Amino acid sequence: MKRAIILLLDSLGIGGAPDAGAFGDAGADTFGHIYEYRQKLNRPLVLPNLYRLGLLRAAGLSRSSPFAPAGEDCAGAYGYASPVSRGKDSLSGHWEIAGVPVTFEWGYFPPGENCFPPELIDALIKTCSLPGVLDGRHASGTDILEKMGAEHIKSGKPIVYTSTDSVWQIAAHEEIFGLERLYLICAAAFTLVRKYNIARVIARPFAGDKPGAFVRTANRRDYARAAPGETLLDCALSAGREVTAVGKVCDIFAQRGISRYEKGGCLAELFDKTLEALPDLPDGGLIFTNFVDFDSLYGHRRDAAGYAQALEYLDRRLPEIFARLAGGDLLAVTADHGCDPTWSGSDHTRENVPVLFFGRHLPPGCLGRRQSFSDVGQTIAAHLALKPLKNGIKCF
Repeated sequence: MKRAIILLLDSLGIGGAPDAGAFGDAGADTFGHIYEYRQKLNRPLVLPNLYRLGLLRAAGLSRSSPFAPAGEDCAGAYGYASPVSRGKDSLSGHWEIAGVPVTFEWGYFPPGENCFPPELIDALIKTCSLPGVLDGRHASGTDILEKMGAEHIKSGKPIVYTSTDSVWQIAAHEEIFGLERLYLICAAAFTLVRKYNIARVIARPFAGDKPGAFVRTANRRDYARAAPGETLLDCALSAGREVTAVGKVCDIFAQRGISRYEKGGCLAELFDKTLEALPDLPDGGLIFTNFVDFDSLYGHRRDAAGYAQALEYLDRRLPEIFARLAGGDLLAVTADHGCDPTWSGSDHTRENVPVLFFGRHLPPGCLGRRQSFSDVGQTIAAHLALKPLKNGIKCF
């Protein structure tokens, strides 16, 4: 039996990409700085399973400075990949992993007073019969709720904001404003932003009744552009294979190339959904899981302590995946970009990502530096006996 499972640890970069300086991210290192943060507390990161897959070795290669100690037994094929896509956003990272790097420039909303074109705001208000919107401009999603959540509840005006990514985010109270209403508004907004070449519109529902109690719920929904080429997922589905997407993967690929999808609200639920999908995955099938909490709860919020604890939680559960792998299965662990919790601001960071492969049939060893995230997708395509992707070089 030959199947493949991709576990994407959203934002787990392992050191600045070669062009990090062009993005203002020279020196960023998501994993490395979390590792060092815990070392300073005399509480080393306890990640025996990720280290056994080669994470510590891959991170050392990426930063050209081995971590100590690095003497753990290694059971995986490990290396790191540098991005070639023009952006450092989730869409670009996922598409590149799946064999379609983003070679064009996304549109972005510039910082400043006139962040959103007035005609765009007017069109959204008119199209959706809104009393207006609250303009959050460039902001952290959690900060914006503290500043504008109460006013939103009082006025009925949704909150619109963005980041350095090519994204328009719309926040509204899940119960008072209505979840389905928020989805309808975001679907309309997605149509409106096409002329600005914006990659995604994200619905950001929240709950709570006052500042300090507002929390974003698990009912986020991404309205994303479809990849401009055939992805690994497309190739698998067209070959008659089952493709199961867990977490936000379905939205990131605009529901294309997917035969089954499962949503999840937290790390534990996403891991459970992945485990549940494995026994029923037929020969030649693919599971692609995104663990978004690393990015949304810890990276963007610059919470190194929370990020470290989340990594340790996932690591403790990895043996459950290992125990369910059949003889020909291939497990890949990787990421889509960085989001260094020790970095300034609250945005993604331009970083290399880990490339970790494990299978009972696969000999361990060093894969070195991969020139593109697409090497991950190309390797999986070969393992599943799919036609070669247009981008990427097999790792083995």
